[in-house]
Amino acid sequence: MNKITIKDIAAEAGVSIATVSNVMNGTGRVSGETAKRVLQVIDRHDYAPSTAARYLKERRSQLIGILVPTGERGRLEDNPFYWQLVMAVEAEAREERLHVIVSGVTEEDPLTFVQERQLDGIIAVGITGDSPLLGRIAQLDVPCVYLDCYLADGENLQVVNMNDRMGGYLGTKHLLSLGHERIAVIAGDIVTSGVYEERWLGYARALEESGLEADRALLVESPVSLLGGYHSAQQVYMLSPKVSAVFAFSDVAAIGLMKGLQELGLRIPDDISVMGYDDIDYAGFLTPSLTTIRQDIGTKGKTAIRRILSMIRGSIPAEHSVALPVELKRRQSTARRSQPNSIQKEE
Repeated sequence: MNKITIKDIAAEAGVSIATVSNVMNGTGRVSGETAKRVLQVIDRHDYAPSTAARYLKERRSQLIGILVPTGERGRLEDNPFYWQLVMAVEAEAREERLHVIVSGVTEEDPLTFVQERQLDGIIAVGITGDSPLLGRIAQLDVPCVYLDCYLADGENLQVVNMNDRMGGYLGTKHLLSLGHERIAVIAGDIVTSGVYEERWLGYARALEESGLEADRALLVESPVSLLGGYHSAQQVYMLSPKVSAVFAFSDVAAIGLMKGLQELGLRIPDDISVMGYDDIDYAGFLTPSLTTIRQDIGTKGKTAIRRILSMIRGSIPAEHSVALPVELKRRQSTARRSQPNSIQKEE
């Protein structure tokens, strides 16, 4: 039996190919009677794109929203991590004939656009446990998957995280193995139930295993952006006693930091080692290339969209929370501690 084509569907329904396409994609102007006739033919032949037709019949918008809090300047503007994440979600959504929209939201955002656009589901990124957005999302009664969120009510929510604590641990162990003991950290605000707190806890555990203590005096909290990392260089430079390595909890901050340190006359990794986190696409193209903790951003995005689709279809994943693995990517920005072990500051 020959495979049915869109041309066959159009001929049997007595309409043009363009009309069939409009019905399946929810575009153009098609009368209700014509749309019903086309859908009946599609279902009768179990035509492959009938998934789209079912979405129309069930009054779904075929739209998934990605919500990213924009409390920190630069969080969306200059951090490729978010755009790689969006691309991964979009690629998986496209396979299911869904579309993705991205919205930067503030803590005060009423989220009215979710209902105005009739979103089928939302993916919330980086929301902390004390955020008022949590309550508003719950009131929407829309399927939601939380990414990079460590939430107290995690047992009742769909959460996809990386193993951030292990990432902090692996990065610190790598620097310790190179002889570094005073290791500064650059992170966004370390708040309870946040990814940076998890990475800090991994950092602290690695130090403890080596007989060292995590010193908050070595923590530089700054916006997670190129500019935030750049301005952190001066603070790192002025730390006393001296440090021989810096673990930036995001690649974008590490890139800004490297430029700032180089402008201060420091050589990387000869004078100071720099480590990042994320393994964004740019990390391997820097000079020197950036040693980092790799999280599989593509897998994270795909996992989120698959969970959203399961929820939309009425099948709640049995495992509410998943932590995806991370790995160390050794490159050129870290090296064995030089002698003397320090950033030498001019008197």
